[in-house]
Amino acid sequence: MSEKLILAVPSKGRLMEKTVNLFADAGMHIVKTGHERGYRGKIKERDDVEVAFLSASEIAANLRHGEVHLGVTGEDLLRELMDDMEAHVEIAKRLGFGHADVIVAVPASWIDVRDMADLDEVALAFHARHGRRLRVATKYINLTRRFFAAHGLAGYRIVESLGATEGAPAAGTAQVIVDITSTGSTLVANHLKILEDGLILNSEAVLAASRANLSKTLEKTREYILSALKIKAC
Repeated sequence: MSEKLILAVPSKGRLMEKTVNLFADAGMHIVKTGHERGYRGKIKERDDVEVAFLSASEIAANLRHGEVHLGVTGEDLLRELMDDMEAHVEIAKRLGFGHADVIVAVPASWIDVRDMADLDEVALAFHARHGRRLRVATKYINLTRRFFAAHGLAGYRIVESLGATEGAPAAGTAQVIVDITSTGSTLVANHLKILEDGLILNSEAVLAASRANLSKTLEKTREYILSALKIKAC
């Protein structure tokens, strides 16, 4: 079997559509092989590329381990997965779609809580009053820990969110959330506000390259793809 470069593409939704269009505009047409709902594909113009249709989180994990060579996923997922992202993955291009900010939000009724320093004071007061730590609901456990540590905030505990994170304060399962937002309208609808310095990451879809060593053949294929997309080779 000939050696092929593996390109990972989101398996559904707007990310998949925009990724397919991005490559088509560069003269590379991604199509599925076999069943329409299958998870394998190809670039019609390139016999040396195999396309894997995966979830955005799977793409991030596979890039980390070098199991795919190029992939389109969210920067938030890459940075959540890896403390040392740059050691494993290089962001070849930010793609201009899939925008979402990772933010810290608190109840809008907390009128005296404007920033992370205020939140630290609330956390201390909450512990003194209730004998337990402030709860923070999130799917972004590692990003939250790193950001809170950078602001010197330790008096909290994370509640891993399995559903709609923005509903956690109203449900009483957490007092604070760390989540993604595009327009902020969902936060407003749930009576939440973003802290003034609560922006953790401006995220968007990125084309990322694994730093795993490639053969000369795969390097040439990757260089072709990046060049077609008008990206300087990694």
